[in-house]
Amino acid sequence: MVTTLLVVVIILAIVFDFINGFHDAANSIATIVSTKVLSPFQAVLWAALFNFAAYFYFTDHKVADTVAKVVYAQFVTLEVVLSGLIAAIAWNLLTWYYGIPSSSSHTLVGGFAGAGMAKAMSLGTGPLVAVNFVPIIKVIAFIVLAPIIGMVIAIVINLLIINISKNAKPATAEKWFKRLQLVSSAALSFTHGGNDAQKVMGIIFAALVANNVLVPGADMPEWIPLVCYSAIALGTMSGGWRIVKTMGTKITKVTPLEGVSAETAGAITLGITEHFGIPVSTTHTITGSIIGVGLTKRVSAVKWGVTYSLIWAFILTIPITATLATIVFALVHYIF
Repeated sequence: MVTTLLVVVIILAIVFDFINGFHDAANSIATIVSTKVLSPFQAVLWAALFNFAAYFYFTDHKVADTVAKVVYAQFVTLEVVLSGLIAAIAWNLLTWYYGIPSSSSHTLVGGFAGAGMAKAMSLGTGPLVAVNFVPIIKVIAFIVLAPIIGMVIAIVINLLIINISKNAKPATAEKWFKRLQLVSSAALSFTHGGNDAQKVMGIIFAALVANNVLVPGADMPEWIPLVCYSAIALGTMSGGWRIVKTMGTKITKVTPLEGVSAETAGAITLGITEHFGIPVSTTHTITGSIIGVGLTKRVSAVKWGVTYSLIWAFILTIPITATLATIVFALVHYIF
């Protein structure tokens, strides 16, 4: 039976997906804006188009299935999902306001897990019994692995491109790399949509199971991916300029050649992790890729002071959102 609370949860999930879009728009367009290949408005339209195009390709929903299983089914209630979403939205808005490119993925996972632990405590059991550590360990491992993989792939691609094009005329090379950035940014937006929209799909699916609208193991209703991909694309169209500035200029100065390398590395990394159903952070991945292209010039080309602050945001996101979610759950549990 569809209840008012279920409708509220679904609406909040879609709102989170929209916020994810404008929060993470920078991941797809930062380099293409900083290299002046497209204007900011053109860039967000381009990214949004390929965010939505992912709907037609990523049909296995492996990432959605992983996210839905972060909390064991017996501890998943609408109150748990609601609390996790409120905590995730709050942290996403706060980090967006201050221009901190934290992970929307980890925000959602942390909030969901924290609310599940609060539910377990309300039942008089230990908090950790609610958490499925198989997907959690994957998520935590790739806090470290995703940016490293992106960085290594970016270094390899950048060095290959430099060697292949070393005899080209600079003006001609730059012209071609600006064109290629349209392709690489489209690829990154495509895999970003396929990775991030699925996380909200998993949350909505978990809410429907918790409310007995669906049974565990049921097929994903088609309206869920359609709505989620639409929401993230619309969110991307609304921008996220504070984070664009951080990603595009404050980590290292990026040329069109380096933009192609970073975006291609990010797209490859996201494509691989989606294939294995690992909900990685798009933000972490592209940050590592941008650092990688900076390192191919020299270590000092990377602004490490900014990078260290980003790393702290990466580390703290899950515990902070989990804590927020436990507080929100206590309030929600009291109200309902």
